[in-house]
Amino acid sequence: MGKVSKTSTGEPIQAPGFEGRYGETEGYTIGFERYTEHADMAPLFVGLPEDRCQSPHWGYVVKGKLVYHTAGGDIEVVDGEAYYVGPGHTPEIFPDTEIVEFSPTAELNETMEVVTKNLESMG
Repeated sequence: MGKVSKTSTGEPIQAPGFEGRYGETEGYTIGFERYTEHADMAPLFVGLPEDRCQSPHWGYVVKGKLVYHTAGGDIEVVDGEAYYVGPGHTPEIFPDTEIVEFSPTAELNETMEVVTKNLESMG
């Protein structure tokens, strides 16, 4: 068994409107994410199959709202709700949102390689 907390993850990753803290255990990455601005993240996944995230995620919305856009429709999740979303989605996050999310590290890392390249090209 492994466990991760916000305080055990080390330094946060920060960007305008975003703070994320991540830890890994038993092949899963656990993320504590906070958003202060609206973010439609679809452009970050361009270059992946169907231009969508290829990692599944399990999570819980501590507060706020997020929407996962999928080929089968949108999945809206609000504070107090837990969720699962499979590969083939793009997230849209709304201001004042905090989530805790669990993702298989291997799939997440493959997706994040493309996301990182897209972020770098956006400058």
